Amino acid sequence: MNVPLLTVTAAVPAVGAILTAAVPAARRTAAKWLALLFSLATLALAVVVAVRFEPGGDRYQLTESHAWIADFGVRYELGVDGIGVVLIALTALLIPFVIAAGWNDADPLETQSSRWRPTQGFFALILMVEAMVIISFEATDVFLFYIFFEAMLIPMYFLIGGFGDRAHAGSDENAAAQRSYAAVKFLLYNLVGGLIMLAAVIGLYVVAGNFSLQEITAARAAGTLDMATNTERLLFLGFFFAFAVKAPLWPLHTWLPNAMGEATAPVAVLITAVVDKVGTFAMLRFCLGLFPEASKWATPVILVLALISIVYGALVAVGQRDIKRLVAYASISHFGFIVLGIFAMTSQGQSGATLYMVNHGISTAALMLVAGFLISRRGSRLIADYGGVQKVAPVLAGTFLIGGLATLSLPGLAPFVSEFLVLVGTFARYPVVGIIATTGIVLAALYTLVLYQRTMTGPVKEEVRTMPDLRVREVLVVAPLIVLLIGLGVYPKVLTDIVNPAVQHTMSDVKQTDPKPEVAVEAVPAEKGEAAK
Repeated sequence: MNVPLLTVTAAVPAVGAILTAAVPAARRTAAKWLALLFSLATLALAVVVAVRFEPGGDRYQLTESHAWIADFGVRYELGVDGIGVVLIALTALLIPFVIAAGWNDADPLETQSSRWRPTQGFFALILMVEAMVIISFEATDVFLFYIFFEAMLIPMYFLIGGFGDRAHAGSDENAAAQRSYAAVKFLLYNLVGGLIMLAAVIGLYVVAGNFSLQEITAARAAGTLDMATNTERLLFLGFFFAFAVKAPLWPLHTWLPNAMGEATAPVAVLITAVVDKVGTFAMLRFCLGLFPEASKWATPVILVLALISIVYGALVAVGQRDIKRLVAYASISHFGFIVLGIFAMTSQGQSGATLYMVNHGISTAALMLVAGFLISRRGSRLIADYGGVQKVAPVLAGTFLIGGLATLSLPGLAPFVSEFLVLVGTFARYPVVGIIATTGIVLAALYTLVLYQRTMTGPVKEEVRTMPDLRVREVLVVAPLIVLLIGLGVYPKVLTDIVNPAVQHTMSDVKQTDPKPEVAVEAVPAEKGEAAK
């Protein structure tokens, strides 16, 4: 009996969400443990998917295909390539840490009714987001992908608007209004992108006659699908716009600082380390796979937008006074690197972009979760309210430093490999673009080190003098992430072996090969060669 492994992997967190939501109001601790248990079960299934995946095998593996809405050519089709496998693993890996870090973030206040169940709702929504993200990485039917691409906005809306930082919550009506504004802005931006994509999805069906990614790409490769140039470009723009909003790419990025700033630290991690990766993943799978010629046509403009994201995000991060908004703008800069790697149209760039998705998820999770622990102790997100923390909480300061160094892509930590590959791949085809992109590295060092200096070093401020160090639960959350940052920085081959074959397939879709380096080799005269011997 063949077990539908991909369906089960997505279904387990969905079932966990339903059961967690059904836990009685008084059993908050049971709801937390239940959610954690289902997240760990999903992680185990993700490991099974990774083990069963054969990097040198078929492009899409563990496939499932069933008739769904036959009259409209919609099928329930799932399959994973190497890129999908590593992103499913990233999602399943981070959710247990998100749950553990937010263990007490949604406990009801004393003023709330005993029948109010925010704890159950909080963890159920997190699991539901996990289920929708995983099936988005698995879907090879365009319409199926679209449904979950949009559906994940609903639980995210409630997580952002309904559960804010306790440092700013309580009776503060202004804080509640800010959370509501951030949630609505997140929803509206992504809904607009989704509606434009829906028009493109319908247009794709009119042209291709079905929604199957595999069938459409095969027909394009065989030359049996006739798609007019202008039609392909319009459809590409519809898809890319939605993915650029989710990514987030400048100038469609403005929802992210609000959402991350007003959400709890675990939910902020869920936004930028998990949900936003669906946008960049979809650029690789759908934009390049379905519309190869339009992707090459749009590349110059997209590279400019990626460069602006890199430099603008980093510059604004330098001037931030709010810790969480600084991390948000840093993420905008990092997503610029990811998009740059994708549209550099080289194997190094796209491998680096995929690794960047994984490594950025881990490094941002480490930094943001430690920042959340810091903020919960002091009750403030403002950088100016801290100072000398390393003298009273050295473990907290040390983990914060490692997360920050990973954010600036220090050699030896995982993000360095990703950034290096993206820049090498970009230099190979667009040297001027690569040179400009390196300014993001310098600015990243500036905003990261200034943040650490202002919060962790210097005289101990009176308000942080009694600040406790990381507790056991918090150490258990952060330590594995740091181990992964170091491990993948030293030995990234465990990921590249899975990712590289999938990247080669994508390069084949767009009919691109890596440019050969132009190296002038001077001939050595025979007599000089003999003399050298």
